[in-house]
Amino acid sequence: MKIGIVLRELHRSENELAIDLLRASERHQVDHEIYHVARDIAAWSQRHVRDIAEVAADYGADLDAAPHEEFGLARTVREKSSELVGRARAPGLLLLRDLRALYLDAAGVSVDWELLAQAAQGVQHTGVLALTKRCHPETLRQMRWANAKLKESSTQVLIS
Repeated sequence: MKIGIVLRELHRSENELAIDLLRASERHQVDHEIYHVARDIAAWSQRHVRDIAEVAADYGADLDAAPHEEFGLARTVREKSSELVGRARAPGLLLLRDLRALYLDAAGVSVDWELLAQAAQGVQHTGVLALTKRCHPETLRQMRWANAKLKESSTQVLIS
């Protein structure tokens, strides 16, 4: 059975999505909606990481339940550069790039949740299936948020 492999990949991709959301929030902290919403939905992925680690032991995967977080110099530099970029002429293009990347990250995580749900149905593991039903809708909401922000921002950024 290869469910452990899917759980490892899902754990990695949820961690990556959470970090990318936090980085985007830091880069665009002058946009309060981006800053706060990205941080809120990053917490979903961090919770998913903990939930996945809890289930993974049953499938031979020893995963860290603590979500990865970024600290130190890189974070400080990004926060300070966000303030400067917020005053520059091209912050909109950076925002579009970040939102596009977040959308694609969330789409990949969504595929991983689909794979896990199909495997859980196949082996009739109700605990894993319940996990997918609880977490996958939040991933879809993360993806829809990034897409909506792209639609909202793209016209103004690209024609100005």
